[in-house]
Amino acid sequence: MPYVNIKITREGATPAQKAELIAGVTELLQRVLNKNPATTVVVIDEVPLENWGIGGLPVEEFRAKAKSNG
Repeated sequence: MPYVNIKITREGATPAQKAELIAGVTELLQRVLNKNPATTVVVIDEVPLENWGIGGLPVEEFRAKAKSNG
């Protein structure tokens, strides 16, 4: 039974977008690894932006720095 955990920042992914992620990951596992969709589990965790970091910086600071650089 495959278990996939997708973590995204809590920035407004819609229920339709989440459903598309679940369906897409399930289909990918079936196509590539021949896994049974009926036993494939996909969990989406939405992480508050203040709990997400990139390159040693909080994501908001990282984005501001990236924006100012280019």
